[in-house]
Amino acid sequence: MKFSVTWLKDHLETDASLSEITEALNAIGLEVEGVEDPAETLKGFQVAHVLSAEKHPDADKLQVLKVDTGDGEPVQVVCGAPNARAGMKGVLGLPGAVVPSNGMELRKAAIRGVESTGMMCSARELELGDDHDGIIELPEEASVGHSFADYQGSSPIIDVAITPNRPDCMGVYGIARDLAAAGLGTLKPIAFTRFEASGACPVEIRTDDPEGCPAFYGRVIKGVTNGPSPDWLQQRLNSAGQRPISLLVDLTNYLMLAFGRPAHVYDLAKLSGALVARRAKPGEQVLALNEKTYTLDESMVVIADDEQVHDIAGIMGGEDSGVSDETADVLLEIAYFDPARIGVTGRKLGLASDARTRFERGVDPAFLQDGLDLLTGLVVELAGGTPSDDVHAGAPPHEPMVVKFDTAMTARLGGVDVPAGEQLRILESLEFAVSEDWQVTCPLRRHDIEGPADLVEEVVRIHGLDKVQSVALPRAEGVARPTATPAQVMERRLRRAAAASGFHEAITWSFLPEAEAQRFAPEGATLWALDNPISEDMKVMRPSLLPGLLMAARRNTDRGATSTRVFELGRRYFRAGDGLSDERATLGIVLAGEKTPRGWASGKAVSFNAYDAKAAALSLLAAAGAPVPNLMVMEPVAEGSGRQFHPGQAATLRLGPKKVLARFGMLHPETLKAFDLDGPVAAVEIFLDQIPQKKGSAGFARAPFTPPTLQAVTRDFAFLVDKDAPASDLARAVRSVLKDQITNARIFDVFTGEGVPEGKKSLAIEVTLQPQDKSYKDNDLKAIADTVVAAAAKVGAVLRS
Repeated sequence: MKFSVTWLKDHLETDASLSEITEALNAIGLEVEGVEDPAETLKGFQVAHVLSAEKHPDADKLQVLKVDTGDGEPVQVVCGAPNARAGMKGVLGLPGAVVPSNGMELRKAAIRGVESTGMMCSARELELGDDHDGIIELPEEASVGHSFADYQGSSPIIDVAITPNRPDCMGVYGIARDLAAAGLGTLKPIAFTRFEASGACPVEIRTDDPEGCPAFYGRVIKGVTNGPSPDWLQQRLNSAGQRPISLLVDLTNYLMLAFGRPAHVYDLAKLSGALVARRAKPGEQVLALNEKTYTLDESMVVIADDEQVHDIAGIMGGEDSGVSDETADVLLEIAYFDPARIGVTGRKLGLASDARTRFERGVDPAFLQDGLDLLTGLVVELAGGTPSDDVHAGAPPHEPMVVKFDTAMTARLGGVDVPAGEQLRILESLEFAVSEDWQVTCPLRRHDIEGPADLVEEVVRIHGLDKVQSVALPRAEGVARPTATPAQVMERRLRRAAAASGFHEAITWSFLPEAEAQRFAPEGATLWALDNPISEDMKVMRPSLLPGLLMAARRNTDRGATSTRVFELGRRYFRAGDGLSDERATLGIVLAGEKTPRGWASGKAVSFNAYDAKAAALSLLAAAGAPVPNLMVMEPVAEGSGRQFHPGQAATLRLGPKKVLARFGMLHPETLKAFDLDGPVAAVEIFLDQIPQKKGSAGFARAPFTPPTLQAVTRDFAFLVDKDAPASDLARAVRSVLKDQITNARIFDVFTGEGVPEGKKSLAIEVTLQPQDKSYKDNDLKAIADTVVAAAAKVGAVLRS
């Protein structure tokens, strides 16, 4: 939020310098993002007097001016403005000055053969308004030769970052209140202009949606004169980055920027019947002030008359009832809208505005009547007219928050000792009411106060965040102990392993569009849907990491990437039976595009396949400490509202028939179409919460390694199994026996054809044996072989003869 120091001092009686003001703002938690000095911007521009104006000898629309700069010798300036004439006073840009509107540096130059020293400037060129029809005309009393910045009273502009929890500081008056509480000056009372109301309001004003618009106030003013705003008002709006439009519109913007209270002004002649706050009807449309047409639904609050919608409530007014220079009678509206409803409407329509920012964060419910009276007084003072009585439809929230406060909490939570008397002064200066027993009644505008900890924050920030001393955390003596939990250690190890395997880590949103979330939701799972999402595309908490990674892969493909290897380690979210969040740690991988690019040695490009996904899953499960040799490859889990994985090209890795540690494979074409992806895409999901933790000591030191004293021995076996039998079943059966001697069992050949019965296949397996205290003899090896054959028989394998 931007404002000038002059504007701040309209509300704060202070002699503080600019640096003192900015330091105080930072100290009380209102971060200063920047300071602009218009005097620097307008450096080189000064008040000048036109002594004569002669026709240019070689151009019909140009004049040659003799201009007094106050330095004695007049300078010659070529000017094309139609209002340039002898005797007038204006603004002259001298050589070396930079025009604010376009960054052009002025210099002495010949224009159509006549030398010109500088330029007489218009309001648009100096970014003081939109007028470009002529040069600026200054009053007769303007002092020739003086800096135009000094003449105009240019004031430094401060840009402050307002956090979402502080809507009370989204007006200059709120910032002045905080600075006054910090001791930088005295807060001035709001200056209300007196006026006399004359009779009842001729227009019915009501709210038919007390939930979305609890309070709707208004009054009519007849006989106003619209036109340009006075200089003081334009200067304040310009300092906030707000373009002056017309007096009536500028006054509503002034009320919003000065006091954080949005308001609206309607041309009474363009309204028909009652003005009503109500729910929109499905399909209703409104032409907004940004000249765009919006289609509304029944969840949105609108302001309408008997014929049409005129206002998207709390966000933007309508073009059809806006005021113009011909407006004579107006209706002023000021209301309180439900913040959540305003936020939802803005996101649905993709419409942002200064009013929406304030309403969805929460305006002051207690400032409706004062805001309406303040705006009425300004309109009557500057635009004339006769106001009617005001109309109140509904009532804003009026029950304040009362918090029991213990002053000792400030030292305990805030880390700084503040005397109880000083805490009382701070709270009362912020307009909190404090009883003798420290029951603190909060102002209605302070929506952020929910408990005593929030009051501690108020005391500490006004006392000065810079006064909180840095204190080291207590540390036990000796060697520091590991602080990471086993789960955190495993996640770190997995990240390193995935990166070392050539995958790029991605961090995607935890929110998804509802359709994509449903596609990957496990059967029977209840998704977390947000009541107040950032947008409709971020409405549901993700039940899987794969949708976010697939969207990332699509973005990469759209930007020309030929190969995408991404992983993410994060959480999946489900609604538990007790209504609490069920978060499950998961690692997701997506492999899209080319595994190997085309080349003279390899030929055509090679895409990823299901075996690449399986290899990645097994490698990372091993890094996570899972018992990979004991895993079974089984059919995929059916999840979601659509087919996710390609049938026959996907599987799960399980520890027992029910405990699923991972799933992998090629994604189904329907899934790829839903995410707008072409070509084969492989994916992996590893469910970290299902990986069994190692038993025993939780220490971080590895067990000592003792190398075997005897050389290992290998023996090969060939077994006949059913053609559809998984080879892993045979390997696992062999590894399950004689664990003290068999260290590995590996399938190294699969054969079908001559010599193999129909419906069977031959699996060749290499068994690694490790003798312990003595070498094997023939009878030892025969006994081991018999045991291996017997174990294989249990899974239907017959030794091939």
